[in-house]
Amino acid sequence: MNEAQVIVDDKIPLLRIIREFDAPVAKVFRAHVEPDLFARWNWPEGYSVRFDQFDCHTGGAYRITMSGPEMAGSVRGSFHDVIPNELIVQTFAPDGVADFVVLEKHRFEDLGGGRTRLTAQSLVESFEYRDAFLDAGLVEGYERLDQLLEEL
Repeated sequence: MNEAQVIVDDKIPLLRIIREFDAPVAKVFRAHVEPDLFARWNWPEGYSVRFDQFDCHTGGAYRITMSGPEMAGSVRGSFHDVIPNELIVQTFAPDGVADFVVLEKHRFEDLGGGRTRLTAQSLVESFEYRDAFLDAGLVEGYERLDQLLEEL
């Protein structure tokens, strides 16, 4: 099994997760940009997700409504740069929370032999929020992504 390497910075509220997948880069990228696939792995277990908008291209935007046992609400953001099979740079902001924006960068690296390295980096508002991201099941989502990639 591929283990996620989680790196936190002690000077700025930055979270970096590096994870390898036994799948070609095109499949891993596709699972990030197609709403039906994205919804199957990127949320904590037991949550339902509705895409009010999901336009994944440079200059596009999204709004996602979710509900689950611990919270319900919506998030919105903008896709600043989308380079197929290479890079997604986006913002993420929960509705109803003033002055809270996360800057995210996802870099997809083709390792050859049908393998991909994903480096996901999030710069958040505070160390408290960064640590909450860690508790939100990000690493577990990648395990569900492994299962999805086997199906594609």
